[in-house]
Amino acid sequence: MEFLVTMTTVVPNGTTDQTVEEIRSREATRSRELSADGHLLRLWRPPLRPGEWRTLGLFSAADEDELEDILASMPLRVWRSDQVVPLSDHPNDPPASRAIPGTEFLTTFEVTFPDSAGEQEVADVKAREAARIHELAEEGHVVRLWSLPPTPRHWRALGLWRAEDATELQVLLKSLPMDAWMTTETTPLTEHPNDPASTEA
Repeated sequence: MEFLVTMTTVVPNGTTDQTVEEIRSREATRSRELSADGHLLRLWRPPLRPGEWRTLGLFSAADEDELEDILASMPLRVWRSDQVVPLSDHPNDPPASRAIPGTEFLTTFEVTFPDSAGEQEVADVKAREAARIHELAEEGHVVRLWSLPPTPRHWRALGLWRAEDATELQVLLKSLPMDAWMTTETTPLTEHPNDPASTEA
C-alpha cells in the first residue's frame, strides 16, 4: 500500500546548528536505508514560506501501523509532525513512463459527475479520459495516478506529472476529457536531497 505523507519539521528554539546538522545527516542515512528496503519511494519539496521546513514523501507499507513504525524510525521525527493520506490503485495509473526534462507537479483532482449526465455519457467520458491519460503517459507527462479516499459526492485522484512549467501543465490538464467536471489543485515540486530518484546510482 502507498501513502503520501506531509512532513512538517519545527526545530525547537535554542537548538544548535551542530545538533540540527547531526540529525539531518542521520535522517539522510535512514532515508537511504528505507529506500533500499522499498519503503521510501520519493521525496519532494513543496513551495515553502520563509523559515518553513516541509517535505512530501511517497511511502510503501503493508498498512498504517507499519507506516507509523517507519516514520517513527526517522531521526527528524523528534521535531516533526506527519499528515498521512492513504493512496489506492487508480485504473488509469500508467506503466513506468520515459523521463522527460522539466518540473514535477502533484495534482489533486475532484470530479463531480453532473446530474444531467446519463450512465452512457459518464462511461464514454471515462473511456476518453483513460485514452488521453495513456497518450500523456507515453509522452512522459503522466508519471503516476492514485485514487484518494472519496467524499460522499465526489471522486478524487492524485496525479504525479512532468511538464516544462506550470503553463504547459495547465494546457495538458485542459486537454483531459473530464476537465469540465473537475476541479484541480496543483503543487509544483522541487528536488529533495534525500529523494531516492535523485540518489540512484
